[in-house]
Amino acid sequence: MARVVMYSTVVCPYCQMAERLLKAKGVESIEKVLIDREPGKREEMMSRTGRRTVPQIYIDETHVGGFDDLSALDRQGGLVPLLAA
Repeated sequence: MARVVMYSTVVCPYCQMAERLLKAKGVESIEKVLIDREPGKREEMMSRTGRRTVPQIYIDETHVGGFDDLSALDRQGGLVPLLAA
């Protein structure tokens, strides 16, 4: 199974929905980077993704984007193959 990294905050409902979707697809472990708890991680996320909002999800080295992007990828049938890679 692919490595999943999610930039998140403690109280983000979209982060929680993304986590539920990923777990429903068999992901056992999500490496969370809490940008509200770790100084400097927000800047790291913004420079890495070009975005300011959470969640920002990486599957291995592929930047999936936020929850809407993750959900769209799943609807198009692209999420499971990416996770299995």
